[in-house]
Amino acid sequence: MAIVGKKFPNLNVDAMNEMGDTFKVNVLEEAINNKKKVILFWYPKDFTYVCPTELHAFEAAKADFEKRNTIVIGASCDTPEVHFAWLSTPKDNGGIEGVTYPILADSNRNLASTLGILDISDETYNEETGVVLVEGDNVTYRATYIIDEEGTVVHESINDMPLGRNIAEFLRLVDAYTHVQEKGEVCPANWEEGKDAMKENAKGAKDYLTNH
Repeated sequence: MAIVGKKFPNLNVDAMNEMGDTFKVNVLEEAINNKKKVILFWYPKDFTYVCPTELHAFEAAKADFEKRNTIVIGASCDTPEVHFAWLSTPKDNGGIEGVTYPILADSNRNLASTLGILDISDETYNEETGVVLVEGDNVTYRATYIIDEEGTVVHESINDMPLGRNIAEFLRLVDAYTHVQEKGEVCPANWEEGKDAMKENAKGAKDYLTNH
């Protein structure tokens, strides 16, 4: 179920950082209280294969997101303890040592279930109640959310397990939405920072298409 245009769920979730601290994170409050955008990305499981490449890629781009007034938060359904074990494992041994943003540990799957991003079989899910009946090893798809300063979801996307993300695209999306906020223009296909945007009306579309 798409939640673009809606407030992000108001839920507290356990989280872990590189120092081994366990604490609660509420993504909605992170956006509103800090007056920042949030990019929240979910990955299937710690100690796997595509996942560490994504966590390191988001870490490498963390400063670029911060320049755009954007907080980076990772998430999976592993426990805080497993997160810390992976955070303590060197990169050259498949670990994510050096990752400095918080990682949600949604081990009870409350937030993942609310978002509808769990890869679950018919036997583990009650469609009438929306409740996960058996937690087991159910993991999430590679879901990504961009939440604005008011807690509204302005982007969501979901990749299947084998498909790693292109972090540059999320930087572009943050740039595009910031342009919309600040300039009151909309961003056409393939828009990038510094390129022409357009007025959201018939004349704006005509002028843009004429010049491009």
